[in-house]
Amino acid sequence: MVMVPYTLEGSYVLHQMFRVRWAAWKALDPESRATVIAEAAACLGEMPTGRTALFSTLGHKGDLMFLHFRDSLAELNQAELKLAKLDLTAYLEPTSSYTSIVELGLYESTARIKKLLADKEFKPGSEEWIALENEELGRQRIAMAPRLHSTIPDAPYLCFYPMDRKRDEDKNWYMVPWEERQRLMHEHMMVGRKYAGIVKQIITGSIGFDDWEWGVDLFAEDPVQFKKLIYEMRFDEVSAVYALFGQFYISVRTPFEDLGKLLN
Repeated sequence: MVMVPYTLEGSYVLHQMFRVRWAAWKALDPESRATVIAEAAACLGEMPTGRTALFSTLGHKGDLMFLHFRDSLAELNQAELKLAKLDLTAYLEPTSSYTSIVELGLYESTARIKKLLADKEFKPGSEEWIALENEELGRQRIAMAPRLHSTIPDAPYLCFYPMDRKRDEDKNWYMVPWEERQRLMHEHMMVGRKYAGIVKQIITGSIGFDDWEWGVDLFAEDPVQFKKLIYEMRFDEVSAVYALFGQFYISVRTPFEDLGKLLN
């Protein structure tokens, strides 16, 4: 039987990318623009602290990005609807979005838990198996709670991109033997740990939620560190052989009260 790594899930995450309809926006008189901005800034200010952030995106892929973290999919939907009702959205054109959930892959813990279950000689799927499995994962969930339900880091720069693992005839990540996957992921994680304190990484799972399998958010004080981290990771085996990447979005954090400066 193929061994599937355990995962722990936390906050639901929504990225919303927009392009400003600049011609329509600039056609508004200053008083009307001020009213629209005031309404939007007030709405953003009422969002849960540290759980919604505004970014100014560089390049042709959009102008603004709203990032939301919430504890349920329903709350995430409400955040999206609140923005949709603003007068500002008449001047915004959606360019993309991404829905996912904070995910911690337990490659290092899965083998230990599976061995513990096997040593107990519990039948897979039995009540005893499920109870012990839930107990062990519950301990992990408590220990990892700050990472599973964090606020959005307040670093000034964000790099977001979605990614997959290859599933083609020649290279299929999901058919690689467990021990090999575990080794490859350990090497991959060791690269990321070198950037601890320099780049904050939040990995979100999106299988069943969006078009890619994972979303990656990187936060840093120095955007050059994004390039260094991603470049170095390209050389580890799991990335070089099995990784596929979507579009990259580079954005600058914008305080809600600076929305007017950004648009005007």
